[in-house]
Amino acid sequence: MKRTNLRVVITGASSGIGAATAIAFAREGASLVLGARGQEGLEDVARRCRKLGADAEVRVVDVTDADAVAAFAREANALLGAIDLWFSDVGIGVVGKYADVPLEDHRRVIETNLIGHMNDAHAVLPIFLEQGRGTWVNMISLGGYVTTPFSAAYAASKFGLRGFAAALRGELSRHPDIHICDVYPTFVDTPGFAHAANYTGARLSYPPGVLAPEKVADAVVKLAYQPRATTVIGMPSPLLKLMALANPVNASLMNRFLEAWSKRAQRVPDTEGALYAPAPGASGVHSHGDTNGGARPARQAHPALLLGVAVAAAAVGLQLFRKR
Repeated sequence: MKRTNLRVVITGASSGIGAATAIAFAREGASLVLGARGQEGLEDVARRCRKLGADAEVRVVDVTDADAVAAFAREANALLGAIDLWFSDVGIGVVGKYADVPLEDHRRVIETNLIGHMNDAHAVLPIFLEQGRGTWVNMISLGGYVTTPFSAAYAASKFGLRGFAAALRGELSRHPDIHICDVYPTFVDTPGFAHAANYTGARLSYPPGVLAPEKVADAVVKLAYQPRATTVIGMPSPLLKLMALANPVNASLMNRFLEAWSKRAQRVPDTEGALYAPAPGASGVHSHGDTNGGARPARQAHPALLLGVAVAAAAVGLQLFRKR
């Protein structure tokens, strides 16, 4: 049964988690304004939402353009009459050793993942303050706590987002009905790797046990009704923080693994991916494409596998850290 008619804005809504979340809110009967760079992807997601009976408007917007985001927020507010929840889901990545990647590509990741989310918040917070309420959901990732070599700019953006959100919560502490919610999933089965810039020479693929985008989407929908500062998906929150404690050693071990992997994996040419332009066509929700209606669910995470890997990594890291 559909609940309250929420008014929701999503940036990064044309594929992956953003698309899955739009569809999940549509099932709730929400009214939606969806933003992203790719018109075709947005129209595909809006079509799915309308098929579920939801109102869905789409607007092309690049979150790195602060003026464009501000105009998008004003238009969304006018279309919806108010904004109950704004989900900042835009995210891109570049994979490769830091010195092997053009500096402008690193800069583009920071501009999109960090500055883009800051632009979103700067546009919507005045609306929330005028309303006296609202929820900003900030998609971060496991990378906001645990760094991975070969993705230095991505790590910088995600660590930065975590600090940015914490600062906002402090500033808004006198406004109990305005919520800043961070979401930290582990690996998710989306078109993200297909869209990433890649300078490793190796074909990118997800590890076993990736999360279904729908699982993350359900968590975001829940935040509309029960806001909370931190939501970890795919492993227990204390374990994530334990892994962060062992970060220096884990990063060193991961670097050795990635160096070995990049030499053995299938060879592919370097690519800028979707850093500077949206991927052509509709990318869908899952890494397999899924542009024809989304009836097939993504591969489900195996909690025992994720938990075992995380525990082993944290335990080994802490032990080596003590020895050092």
